[in-house]
Amino acid sequence: MDAFEKRIINCSARIAVIGLGYVGFPLAQRASFAGYEVIGIDKYLSEERRGEIESAGIATTESFAPLAGCDVALICVPTPLINSQQPDISFITDVAGNIASHFVSGELLVVLESTSFPGTTREVLLPVLQEAGMRLGQGLYLAYAPERVDPGEGRASYAEIPRIVGGIDEESGRLAAVFYEKLVPSVALVSTPEVAEMAKLLENIFRAVNIALVNELSLLCRRMKIDIWEVVEAAATKPFGFMSFKPGPGIGGHCIPIDPFFLAWRAKQYDFYPEFIELAGKVNKSMPFHVAQWVAEALSSVGKSTNGSTVLLVGVAYKEDVADMRESPSLKVIQLLTEHGADISYHDPFVRRLEIEGMEYKSVPLDRTIIEEADCIVILTAHSSLDLELLESAKAPVVDTRNLLKR
Repeated sequence: MDAFEKRIINCSARIAVIGLGYVGFPLAQRASFAGYEVIGIDKYLSEERRGEIESAGIATTESFAPLAGCDVALICVPTPLINSQQPDISFITDVAGNIASHFVSGELLVVLESTSFPGTTREVLLPVLQEAGMRLGQGLYLAYAPERVDPGEGRASYAEIPRIVGGIDEESGRLAAVFYEKLVPSVALVSTPEVAEMAKLLENIFRAVNIALVNELSLLCRRMKIDIWEVVEAAATKPFGFMSFKPGPGIGGHCIPIDPFFLAWRAKQYDFYPEFIELAGKVNKSMPFHVAQWVAEALSSVGKSTNGSTVLLVGVAYKEDVADMRESPSLKVIQLLTEHGADISYHDPFVRRLEIEGMEYKSVPLDRTIIEEADCIVILTAHSSLDLELLESAKAPVVDTRNLLKR
């Protein structure tokens, strides 16, 4: 065992976490808790966010200069989709260039955590590092370890979630596994980064496809006057061969709506067209349109139209008990209802304000006055703090996309 590995094992290694968003910040916290000296690098932090992170004991900087004294560099930057669902990996290449330009000598373990298509670590990250003179086995170790953060209160903590690691070579994978074993209960070391990259996509494609399936069934059940929620609960009594997924107004967050398209884009480079994956995306993207139609039907049942009606949205975050609005289906629902002339208000204890196409909205209190003023109420996010008794008392029709009221 050389001195470099000893520093990782005894937690005297210096760790750089690049990107301090919902992935990087909990990773930095966990590494710090394990005993490592951690420096967070992020050029895009607001002063408020920087203060929150530093109050948690994580030093932050916009400069890559501290990398010169680090043993491990963990890349946790965004990987959005652009132009016709094409992955934007510019953040990864920019970080790779900065790592290479600030690497002086010695040994450095570089681990990519950002979700991307299979081949990113080997075909994108490695060449940038090599072009700057870094060499595998000669100071550079490179691996992929996909993030598995589950935002929200009451969810599995970082320390409870096993991790997957795939190294460019055997030594890179082994050292990366040694590092993550200091942070989490177990590490699955796979043969290549491509296996780890594909595993990450499979995890989220599995969810996207099954959510699309139950969403499509919910539309059929609605037409057949069958309660989809009772159907799901009944099927879930089977102790094997079935996993329960719930319908909803669509899907949100960075992972489930986006990750399948990383693989779809990559597959086409191999003359393979993943129709199953793309169909699931189509079904899930259509759900806000159905919600807008359900609102119109609910209003029509009491002699009103969408145009000119006051519609109260309850919850706008993409999932319960978080403030995350990324890809939230609520945004599309608001846009569609506004286009049809509805007067929109919303309540969300986690999202104080939002802006859509130049229109600013602020969360209103969920009280009896607001409930009585609404012509229709739409429950979009099942926050645990919602006053269900108050919502139950509403005289206006309720479109409950989360079955909170069990009607």
